[in-house]
Amino acid sequence: MDFSLTDDQVAVRKLFREFAENEIHPVAAELDREPRFPRELFDQVGKLGFFGMRYPEPEGSDADVLSYLLAVEELAAGSLAVATACTMQSLMGTFFVHRHAKGEVRERLVAPALRGEVIGTICMTEPDSGSDLFSMTTRAEERDGTWYISGQKTWITSAPVADMFTVFARTGEKELSVFLVEKGAEGVSVGRAIEKMGVKASLTSEVSFENARATALLGEPGQGIASLREVLAEIRLMTAALALGVARAAFEDALEYSRQRSQFGRPICKFQAVQAHLAEMRTSLEAARQLTSWAAWRSDCGLENSEESMMAKLFASEAAVDICDRAARVLASYGFASEYPIERYLRDVRFTLIGGGTSEILRGNIAKGMTR
Repeated sequence: MDFSLTDDQVAVRKLFREFAENEIHPVAAELDREPRFPRELFDQVGKLGFFGMRYPEPEGSDADVLSYLLAVEELAAGSLAVATACTMQSLMGTFFVHRHAKGEVRERLVAPALRGEVIGTICMTEPDSGSDLFSMTTRAEERDGTWYISGQKTWITSAPVADMFTVFARTGEKELSVFLVEKGAEGVSVGRAIEKMGVKASLTSEVSFENARATALLGEPGQGIASLREVLAEIRLMTAALALGVARAAFEDALEYSRQRSQFGRPICKFQAVQAHLAEMRTSLEAARQLTSWAAWRSDCGLENSEESMMAKLFASEAAVDICDRAARVLASYGFASEYPIERYLRDVRFTLIGGGTSEILRGNIAKGMTR
């Protein structure tokens, strides 16, 4: 198997690495201390074509999955919070609208959304419904050819700034459907901001729908789970790439610190205990990258990759948490100080254990595939 990147993939990695190093990284700490939606950076990412990478021309650039994941990793190495806001736009917030919107709605929203001019998000999680989607209580009713949504969603990324909401709602006892609801529709209200331990510049809020008029039904009634399955593997690979980015940043910072910090007359990178942490970090990082790249390759080849994407996301997120922890150990007391980014990485990285499916859910699903 050829593990080398194509010229186009190298160019993508270079473009987003330079952008992250020059534009995102310098303001990452500020965005963590004073959380706000990173609109200027978001707009710049849009101009780089990131939001349309996974969509066909003419609206997008029809990039392969691996190229997209390379871009995601670089953004996350700059700031996981910024990368989270951008990946919501590039995948979950626009996928269903791009896939199913028609006529005037498609013409008005899709191309601007893929340029970042219209901000989208997805509304699935509820106060009492997370991994168990069929416990969802949000309902949609059709009256005179128009759908109306009622229910409450929570943990909605970018909700305070969103222009359009992709909403999952119950349309029958055993069926879920997907709807487009736009900002400003009567009955839509964005609730309290959720204070989080990390990824603070990725704003998260509750959203309530009280007999809110849907702009469109996205797809056929009752096909919500089927529509979700179309993009679920890619969501998991995207989360794995987010984990890779923050883990790589932590590893590189720890390695550089170990070369600069001296104790007992020599750099601490010369001590066996520190070397053990560095070796474990690099090994885990490369193993996670290869597993993620393999799953992406299967996707680009049109091969089944549901279980592979779950394994990649599970391993990458758990490895990233361990890598950030080891990086903090290398820095010792400075790993606990907010003047160094390691402390932020430690808080941010835990997000990757949740997005795309918790580790516990993924382990169960992977096991079911082997034991059914």
